[in-house]
Amino acid sequence: MNTVRQAETEESGTAVRFVEVSKSFGRGLKRNKVLQAATFSIPAGKTTVIAGGSGQGKSVTLKLILGLLKPDSGQIQVFGQDVTRLGFNALRELRMQFGVLFQGSALFDSLNVFENIALPLRERTKLTEEEIRHKVETTLEQLGLLGHEEKFPAQLSGGMKKRVGLARALQLEPKLVLFDEPTTGLDPVMTKEIYELFSSTQKRLGYTAMIVSHDVPQIFSLADQIILLNKGELDTFTDAAQIVHSQKGPIREFAQTVMGFTG
Repeated sequence: MNTVRQAETEESGTAVRFVEVSKSFGRGLKRNKVLQAATFSIPAGKTTVIAGGSGQGKSVTLKLILGLLKPDSGQIQVFGQDVTRLGFNALRELRMQFGVLFQGSALFDSLNVFENIALPLRERTKLTEEEIRHKVETTLEQLGLLGHEEKFPAQLSGGMKKRVGLARALQLEPKLVLFDEPTTGLDPVMTKEIYELFSSTQKRLGYTAMIVSHDVPQIFSLADQIILLNKGELDTFTDAAQIVHSQKGPIREFAQTVMGFTG
């Protein structure tokens, strides 16, 4: 890691920066332009929500940050490094600073709760078994999972699976945590509980959070910043009420038809 660039990024208060990023899929008349010269910044230590309808590029944005997809053009700077130019080893090292909570929690069915949470520590660190146990037990307590450590994923409710997924994502003490549709399949009461957990955990640990969700406008209660994607257009807001005043037609259309905002 280039510590000079990292220090400059942290001083500027920016964790992630997209600069004129374009990404499309398909060819010819079937070509789908998901991002068109998108430029935006993700503030460090804050929560940014990326919202929009299905197929608008929300999850694609996360995959670009992770280096799982390459943009057609533009730069994607994460902690001062352009992920589009990193080799395998450098990208792997950068990802050590990421935590990811997938839509389905991506727990291993053959591992119990404790072993699922301990997995990144066993694979990516040289901690002793005693140190691993202490770290996992601390996380279990913080996320309300004590007493469930011997259970397997099939024995857990949807909300508990999300807690275990978050616990695992936090084990390497990431600076950036990416959430991909984290409340899919949960009822409204459980969704509210999980949102509160996300908010309290982010504030306590201070990591940068990016949450991709179609659950609008409820998800906006977590956001310090909102990025809205619709029909290839992108706009950023610090308050949901600002969305209807966007100068971009597709964004206003989304606010009116999906969110019920008028203006």
